[in-house]
Amino acid sequence: MNEFETLLNSVEDVKVRDVVKGEILSVENGQATVAIVGTGVEGVLTLREITNDKDADINTFVKPGDVLDLLVIKQIVGKEAEGANVYLLSLKRLEARKAWTQLEGKEGEIVTVKVTKDVKGGLSVDYNGVRGFIPASMIDTYFVKDTKKFVGEEIEAKIIEVNASENRFILSRRAVVEAEAIEMRKEAFAQLQEGDIVEGTVSRVTNFGAFVDLGGIDGLVHVSELSHSRIKRPSDAVKPGDVVNVKILKLDPEAGRLSLSLKATQPGPWEQVEEKAPVGSTVEGTVKRLTDFGAFVELYPGVEGLVHVSQISWERVENPKDVLKVGQVVNVKVLDVKPAEERISLSIKALEEAPARPARNNDNDGEKRDRKPGAPRKAAKPSYDLPETQEGFSLADFLGEDFDINDL
Repeated sequence: MNEFETLLNSVEDVKVRDVVKGEILSVENGQATVAIVGTGVEGVLTLREITNDKDADINTFVKPGDVLDLLVIKQIVGKEAEGANVYLLSLKRLEARKAWTQLEGKEGEIVTVKVTKDVKGGLSVDYNGVRGFIPASMIDTYFVKDTKKFVGEEIEAKIIEVNASENRFILSRRAVVEAEAIEMRKEAFAQLQEGDIVEGTVSRVTNFGAFVDLGGIDGLVHVSELSHSRIKRPSDAVKPGDVVNVKILKLDPEAGRLSLSLKATQPGPWEQVEEKAPVGSTVEGTVKRLTDFGAFVELYPGVEGLVHVSQISWERVENPKDVLKVGQVVNVKVLDVKPAEERISLSIKALEEAPARPARNNDNDGEKRDRKPGAPRKAAKPSYDLPETQEGFSLADFLGEDFDINDL
């Protein structure tokens, strides 16, 4: 025998908070007259004590002859009672009491609740007559600015806290959303492989790339993988809501990360460059970058070739910036094409006529060519003739007559 059957069987005198059986006698003017079984006492059941829907029709809930379990709220006194013992009864509060009893120890379980209104800091919800609260931070995985859109909806939420004595009933929709997302990611990862080309929808665009929803799992297309051509911002290539085909570059199920590429699904600009710009052809391009060693000219989106500084002009060029500007449109001649290396060698001066060289003098006019002056001849060493002596010379001639050998 449960709590409510015990209360019903113990009724002798009607008291507030008693659970009684009531038979509907009549329904009019938005309320029902009820006979409390086994007591000879009548009660009143209003629409407000049946449902929270103020616009509802009471006849859709009760009709004469129905026998219901009801909760005694208070005794009606004064003119309304006309001297008789009349009690205000409630169906929804009894359901709420049952719900509180059922909720005890249910923390962590998922239940379906109806959002009754948006209040400061979150949502007010109803669960079998029990008023619950979902804080704003627990509505979704992101901050929800417009909470009014949930009013009137039935949603699933996880029970966080139940305290009947304080009428405290806290739930979280975010916990349900996160759990569903985890399951969807597991299923999605199980069906995906690196190298697959799949269809998705752009969900967000950031400064560093775009996130693409593949049906329960978001993957990142880095800005470098959005286009073969150079782009300043990811928003120049895609926008939220765009349906795109992407190639899976890397899967990391444990971290929940997915690296994607948009440009890998599109024809590369270098695939047919030999047909578009064969060696020897003249092509129009735009100067994109200038360096010390030359200029990079864009021939087609994503295809740039190099005009080496030596190929800019027949005249000597110290710095490409002296003769070219970024954005300048120029005609160039294709000197060499290497698609595998994504390299094209170009020339501007090859399209210009080479300047004439100065004519050389010849010997046909009978005149001799001017020769470069030779190196000066070395002067001959002078020769000196010693005078012939008539007779020999002695040591005394050098030392003098007064020299004495003993002085040595």
